[in-house]
Amino acid sequence: MADPGKYVTPEQQLYAEMLEKGMYVGLLLLLITFLLYATGIVDPYIPLDKIADYWHQSATDYLHQAGIPDGWGWVGFLGYGDFLNFIPIALLAGVTIFSYLTIIPILLKQNDKVYAILAGIEVLILVLAASGLLKAGH
Repeated sequence: MADPGKYVTPEQQLYAEMLEKGMYVGLLLLLITFLLYATGIVDPYIPLDKIADYWHQSATDYLHQAGIPDGWGWVGFLGYGDFLNFIPIALLAGVTIFSYLTIIPILLKQNDKVYAILAGIEVLILVLAASGLLKAGH
């Protein structure tokens, strides 16, 4: 059997390492923020005895009824336990962006301009999508 590491380039290895580290940090933060919420150390925005009242609603109706803004509006609610877990979720969603950013200097150093430009475009698209400026649907 061939050694798979034999065919891995330095930028592929760095990209994979960044993804792995980001995933572990995100999972650890998910666990911590969930424990803060579940133990009641940080009070939730929606009290636990009221949360079932919202289960039958669509996401749009839930947000409206609960007075929660859509998009990045959750950032204003980070003082509540049920919103703290959004931090690691956003981190996990952004790990790919950071991974691409780490390999761009290596690609440029290797004079691999095409892949560096493609990685830069990928970062730009992901950042625009995360910002809410690019929207699909209604």
